[in-house]
Amino acid sequence: MDGEQIVVGAPPGPPAAASTGGAAAGGGSPTSGPVSLNRATLEQLDTLPGVGPVLAQHIVDYRTQHGGFRSVDELREVNGIGDRRFADLQPLVGP
Repeated sequence: MDGEQIVVGAPPGPPAAASTGGAAAGGGSPTSGPVSLNRATLEQLDTLPGVGPVLAQHIVDYRTQHGGFRSVDELREVNGIGDRRFADLQPLVGP
């Protein structure tokens, strides 16, 4: 189907169901655990507190340029993420 995403090398799980259900619900808080910095779409990143479309794009650009996030601490290196925003996001995201 158009827009289908196939993830290779990740454990099987609910990312496909979570992305359609979570994006449609627009609740703003992850219901199935932390948001993956390496797999989240722009829309999923945009639901995080303090993250808008521009910062979400910076996160995607960083993971593209650096081959993904190896740890949540690398989020500090993204343009626009300071200490305070990092502290807010740290418990909500994973690599």
